[in-house]
Amino acid sequence: MKKLLLLLAIHTLFISGCSAIKAGGAEITGLSLLNDRRTRDAILTDETIEANASAKLNTYYNLREKCHFNITSYNGAVLVTGEAPKEEWSDLIIDNVRVIPNVKRVHNKLVIANPSPLNFRANDALITGRVKTALTQIPGFDSSWVKVITEKRTVYLMGLVHRNEGAAAIEAARHQSDVKQIITVFEYLD
Repeated sequence: MKKLLLLLAIHTLFISGCSAIKAGGAEITGLSLLNDRRTRDAILTDETIEANASAKLNTYYNLREKCHFNITSYNGAVLVTGEAPKEEWSDLIIDNVRVIPNVKRVHNKLVIANPSPLNFRANDALITGRVKTALTQIPGFDSSWVKVITEKRTVYLMGLVHRNEGAAAIEAARHQSDVKQIITVFEYLD
């Protein structure tokens, strides 16, 4: 019933021209649904994976205070980034993410280290913004095809792209200041 109501809300979004709906705490805009290469079900599944991961990991006492981690899902592939000061905490995070329904694969990019300071994360947010802006400047490229995540100046690019589009996204990211490394988690369409 819940899924039917959500699909009805999405349908209403297209018919009425509403700007956005909320699904599992995440906002899905009409524009993102129209341009995203994932199906509507895949988008909702990814949002559900991220919400379930957060809910599950928040049940562990003070894990968010001891570690810094981000869970990003794209077409069922989950990227886990951040820092955990102990290997057993990193293992706990990854083990919990792996068993979430609809997770196809987990890309573990957690580093065994103390959580990064807030000023590092603020700089990462600026880098992400610059990369996203650069993606909008690529002729014939829709920036909604790629998610951009930055951790400690390492830029992760996720999405459903053709190889030439992935190469263009990498090139655009490479030219942004303060980028240390680029790691792709693309699913190629060709």
